[in-house]
Parts: sequence; structure tokens; C-alpha cells
Amino acid sequence: MAQFLRGKAAAAAAGEAALRASAPAPWRRTASASYHHTLQAVPRETAGPRAAARERRHGRVPAVLLTLAGAAPGNGIAHRQLLTADRGQLAEMLKQSPYFLSTPVRLQVRAGERSNAIIHDGTVLPIKVHRYGTGNILNLVMVKANEGTMLKVDLPVEFKGEDACPGLKKGGFLQKIRTSLVYLCPAEHIPPKIEVDLTNLDVGDRVLMHDIPVHPSLKLLSKNETMPICKILASKPIEPVE
Repeated sequence: MAQFLRGKAAAAAAGEAALRASAPAPWRRTASASYHHTLQAVPRETAGPRAAARERRHGRVPAVLLTLAGAAPGNGIAHRQLLTADRGQLAEMLKQSPYFLSTPVRLQVRAGERSNAIIHDGTVLPIKVHRYGTGNILNLVMVKANEGTMLKVDLPVEFKGEDACPGLKKGGFLQKIRTSLVYLCPAEHIPPKIEVDLTNLDVGDRVLMHDIPVHPSLKLLSKNETMPICKILASKPIEPVE
């Protein structure tokens, strides 16, 4: 009887082990709504093209987390941490947020794929997502975005008020000259986008870089702040025939 009970207990233990082995790693579980707001990652030990290719074959994206040497701009990089993120989660976050590269996100780094131990939990700014020509994600670069840290951010420009624009109502044409602007921003005041209001523009009007209202802590990084972002033309320019 005792031998029977020991055998039954051993079988149950083996079954539990199999369930644990087949369950997804804690950093890949998607039941929580925070899946779309917190990027999950684990450390990787090796760099180089072969190691990166191996990560991609297993459905992961090689990533790098940069820590700046100080809060002031131009201090350089103090530390690089090699990470790997789940490709499916990263693709979903990119899909959900059109301003992913100008929006600080929460990064949670676990000790390993099967570990619940968290070794880093903080805010980071994604600054680069490299892709293949097919659109597949190649790798990700992030920087620690602690409060007070000055970061150079390429902010996308979004035009609003086209339906109410007097110049466009007259049949004018909106010439979009810049689709993004580069600002030096403190980590706590990074806007996801720069909005250009067209509601009061007539034919012949233009919006210049220094016309855009932003938080006073932001500094426009441009050699010529009087360059136009957009113009309202009387008609669409004729494209030259090649």
C-alpha cells in the first residue's frame, strides 16, 4: 500500500513538473492588460550577429538598454545592458502606439525566461527600432529615462484642423515640409507628438519651426528655427516629368 501511495505521489509530481515546463514563461504571459504598457525582457549574455540571429529564430528581438553618464546632454553612455524581448509583444506595442519612439514606457527585466525575479523595473524611452525591408523587427534600442535626464527625441509632427482651414476650403493645397522635429527634452516632459494647428491658415500662410508652442523645458535642435514646417499653397505643385 505504501509503495502504491509513493508511486501515485511520484506520478502527481511528474505531472506538475510537466505542466510547469509547458506553461509559458512568466515574462511572456499575456493575461494582464499591462502586457500592452509594460515591455517584458530578460538579459542576454552574448552579442554579435550569430547570437542575434539565434534570438530571432526563437521569436525574440535583441535589445539594448543604454544608461547615460549624467542628466546633462552630451555626457555619453555609461553602461549598455544586453536584453532580449518577445517579438510578438513588441510588435503589438508598436501597433497600439503610433508614437512608440517618442513615448516613455515601463520596462520590466526578469532574471531569466522562467524566473519571476525582477532585476529592473523602471521607465525607458525607445529611441530606435530597426526593421528588415519586409517590416520584420530586427532589434530595439532604449535609453533609461529617469526624471531630469535630457534626451534628444525625434518627435513626429501631426497636422490638425484641415477640415476648418480657410485656405484649404478655398481649394488650396497643404504642403507638408517636415514630418518630425528634433527636441532636447527632459525625460518627464516628452510629448508623444508635435501638433500643428491649421484652423486659421489662409492661402499663402506658413507655419515656422519656432511658431510651435511647446513646454518651456523643450529646446528645438535646429540650425534655422525660421524654416517652415508647412505651407498653404494656392494649388498643388506640378511634379516634374522624368
